[in-house]
Amino acid sequence: MQIAHYQGLPRIIIDPGESYVTEKDEIISTLLGSCVAACLYDPVNRIIGMNHFLLAQQHPAHNANLLASEGGRYGIHAMELLINQMLKQGAQRLHLKAKAFGGGDVLKLNHQSRGSASIGTINCEFIKTFLQTEHIPLVASGLGGDIGRNIFFLANDFSVYVKRIAYAEEQAVIKLERRFLNNNTTVNVPTPADQADFW
Repeated sequence: MQIAHYQGLPRIIIDPGESYVTEKDEIISTLLGSCVAACLYDPVNRIIGMNHFLLAQQHPAHNANLLASEGGRYGIHAMELLINQMLKQGAQRLHLKAKAFGGGDVLKLNHQSRGSASIGTINCEFIKTFLQTEHIPLVASGLGGDIGRNIFFLANDFSVYVKRIAYAEEQAVIKLERRFLNNNTTVNVPTPADQADFW
């Protein structure tokens, strides 16, 4: 986790495997390739949180329950950790809403015992299934495709700005995710470019 500043506000940058929750006027950001970030917020108690996870396990068999798979158990841990952190800071589960981003097919690992689904696709399936199962509304998303994204989650109005990353940054994300898949989670996130979409 790193702390920087963006437009005069503290910017908390999280890496794969991390999460962060705040009730302050801060920005949480992360750089995504195949990984997914869940942006949760309680608009009543004004608490936001974000995680960044990568399901490295192979896709379960056809018609199997993704949430019950080994990778799904890791994703459930990442989501429950984020939800519990938010509840400890005063959020209420019944008020939680979600926005989700990432899951781009940047690693191109859709072979090697994964069937036809890429890691990004599996991550996208997981987050949608988890939120539906937990009755947390998914109000906005930017999932899938073949692009890397840098996201900025603003506490003041719960908006998320999404920036498509440039080729050089995408190569850095690919190296980062390959290292994360190999259990080396000491990573540095490059600084993003300036163009953004709003969610």
